[in-house]
Amino acid sequence: MRDLGSWDYVIVGAGTAGCVLANRLSEDPDVKVLLLEAGKKDNYIWIHIPVGYLHCIGNPRVDWGFKTAPTSGLNGRSLLYPRGKVLGGCSSINGMIYMRGQAWDYDHWRQLGLAGWAWDDVLPYFRKSEDHYAWDDESHAQGGNLRVEEQRMTWELLDAFRVACEQNGIPKTKDFNGGDNFGSAYFQVTQKSGVRWNGAKAFLRPAGDRPNLNVLTEAHVDRLEFENGTVTGLKLEVGGEAATVKIDGELILSAGAIGSPQILELSGIGNPEILKKAGIEPRHENRSIGENLQDHLQLRPVFKVRNALTMNELAGSWAGKAKIGLEYIFKRSGPMAMAPSQLGVFAKTDPSFETANVQYHVQPLSLPKFGEPLHSFPAMTASVCNLRPESRGHVHIASPEKTAQPEIQPNYLSAEADKRVAADAIRLTRRIMAAPAMQPYQPEEYLPGPDFTSEDDLVSAAGNIGTTIFHPVSTCRMGVDEASVVDERLRLRGFGNIRVVDASVMPTITSGNTNAPTVMIAEKGSDMIREDRRASA
Repeated sequence: MRDLGSWDYVIVGAGTAGCVLANRLSEDPDVKVLLLEAGKKDNYIWIHIPVGYLHCIGNPRVDWGFKTAPTSGLNGRSLLYPRGKVLGGCSSINGMIYMRGQAWDYDHWRQLGLAGWAWDDVLPYFRKSEDHYAWDDESHAQGGNLRVEEQRMTWELLDAFRVACEQNGIPKTKDFNGGDNFGSAYFQVTQKSGVRWNGAKAFLRPAGDRPNLNVLTEAHVDRLEFENGTVTGLKLEVGGEAATVKIDGELILSAGAIGSPQILELSGIGNPEILKKAGIEPRHENRSIGENLQDHLQLRPVFKVRNALTMNELAGSWAGKAKIGLEYIFKRSGPMAMAPSQLGVFAKTDPSFETANVQYHVQPLSLPKFGEPLHSFPAMTASVCNLRPESRGHVHIASPEKTAQPEIQPNYLSAEADKRVAADAIRLTRRIMAAPAMQPYQPEEYLPGPDFTSEDDLVSAAGNIGTTIFHPVSTCRMGVDEASVVDERLRLRGFGNIRVVDASVMPTITSGNTNAPTVMIAEKGSDMIREDRRASA
């Protein structure tokens, strides 16, 4: 068995959070940092070309290839559930949208008792990591590791949709990231000159020459070894070879909302009944591990259009594909530089909401479902998701094998409030498409179809056209109550030297895309880890 030695910090998972942690913790030359990643290096070309997400999601080279359990709210359907298995993790395969969420989200965390997690507390950490292409002010910063730029394209249909939103009381905005994201704008993205800027480029490569940092890929953790509330080491495989790691300081789980609870449960930490059922001997009880799964369910209304160019026609011919390819080669712009969604809109499905409660990802294209060819007719998609779902699911192991997929049950649309928002979101989309600005394009509803009109019909339609937007969080919930998985300093309850630092610790999901909040959590988490080390010295 290969002995990987002893380390001050062992970080499990080189996704977004793990890359940030590896950089920040290894700034201290007096500590040794080991970063473990189950996937391979991020040297696959389609990671770096923005449109390459089409070749990454579902590709076992860079994606775990998870699927959800059949979900009653989706009329019994099961969904693909992509998670990055590569350096950079999900930041290597995601939609690249830079979105912090709303100040309300973090102030709510503080109201739950989580000191240090209000908007004013976390804003400095967002600014610390940011390298904004244009803004350096009280909300934004330049010179950080994470490049944020405008998309290198516009689209006539999307411009018209923004005007249609104005005609429905939703204003245009310049910045989604100042604390209140109500309005419409083209998304800003984590790209640099038309190339994806993932967590590995942003944080890992600048630290790559440090002698106190070691990064191991194809390193798949089997279980933790611990005694009396202290983790002492790991059992794992590296390139298929059994190995051990000793931990002199802290273990930091950054394997994400699926991987972090999975590793804990494989180690005997969790709900005893679930562990026994999976063939694992319980060693430490925490019934909240793997519970509280939250995700943004996006509904994908599709409208046929006329008198406008869409990606359906442009990418449907060899001439169009050649034009797209040449524009990217010579200008790093155009459709190959596009994020999966280009236009964002934050709106209220009911005026009683204090802040925007739904988010649109609007695209000048349509397809039956992800991974299938575009429709043969010109069309656009106005995807819309409930920003603050009340439905809660779970992630739990079903086998003692580390390579076995856990059960992922998101329980979409199980809460009555979520059903109401889904029905109202479809109605709002219809009102926007019926606005004067859209009439030159003669929009015709294709999905879910105009025959769905009653509340029950619309909820059923939402189950038919709903899919994940890839934002699972909260399965290792942070809280001040004893039932939470980690405390406000991200320490695993019942252990002296284990932390969880990734999207799984969010007590409630943020109001928007979750990659930027994950960077913030890792920035703040690394500061807390270093502070606690100094305090104990």
